[in-house]
This record gives sequence, C-alpha cells and structure tokens, in this order.
Amino acid sequence: MNTYLLLKWVHVVSSVVLVGTGLGTAFFMFFTNRSGNLQAQAVVNRLVVRADAWFTAPAVLIQPATGIALAHLAGWPLSTPWIAVSLALFVFTGLLWLPVVWLQWRMAAMARTAVADGTPLPAAYSQHARWWERLGYPAFAAMLVVFALMVFTPSFTL
Repeated sequence: MNTYLLLKWVHVVSSVVLVGTGLGTAFFMFFTNRSGNLQAQAVVNRLVVRADAWFTAPAVLIQPATGIALAHLAGWPLSTPWIAVSLALFVFTGLLWLPVVWLQWRMAAMARTAVADGTPLPAAYSQHARWWERLGYPAFAAMLVVFALMVFTPSFTL
C-alpha cells in the first residue's frame, strides 16, 4: 500500500468518526434533553463530553493534517476551489464546535450538580441547550457540504 492510499484511508475513516460521533451524540443529547429525565441527562451529557474528547477532538486534528498531505501528494494547491471551500467550511465548523464543547461541559456540570443535590436543572441549562442546537445545525450542514466536496472534487469550480 502506498502513502497516498494509507493517508486517504485515515482521512476517510477520521471523517466518518468526526461526523458520525457528532451525529450520534447530537441524536442522544437532543432526545434526552426533551425527556425530562434528569438522571438520563446527566449520563448522556457526561458521555457526550467524553465522546468529544476521545473521538471528535482527535479526528478534528487528523482531518486537516491528512487532507493537506493528500492535496500535496496529489499535486493540488490548497487554493484549488473545492479544497479552499472545504478548508473554509472546516474552520467555520470548528468555530461553531468550540462554543458547543463549552456548552456541553457546562450542561454536564449542571446536570451532575442537579442529580447530586436532588434539585431540578437551572434555567441556564435550557438556554445552553438551545444554543447548543442553534450552533449544531449549521455545523453539521457545513460538514455535509465538505463530504460532498470530497466526493465530487474534480467537477467543483467557483
């Protein structure tokens, strides 16, 4: 196996981990937040934070490293339109993801405290959950566009 194919495999697998983890954790967080089950919210919040640390964060680092290396090996400048747009969307998604991570940490802490103290979630939890959703939708949409650009690379022009 040559270097290009190995990098391509790592790039594809890490993209699946990145988007798959995001979609999976968002699914569980979205529905658990609507359940009203405080114990479930505490567990899911804790696991979403953990999944981001274990899976999403490494994939966020691997994606640009392998993508830039692949472009270099293929002889495509980073100014190639589909690559430039992909990188811009990746940065855009990252700028949305960073506050989402902070929101998830805060929501996990609020849920953990509420369970420990036997109290309801504070009003701030719902506000955080709304922002978490508002930031998540455009981030996920941007990643779907990046997937499309990876698949339809030669035909994309500005």
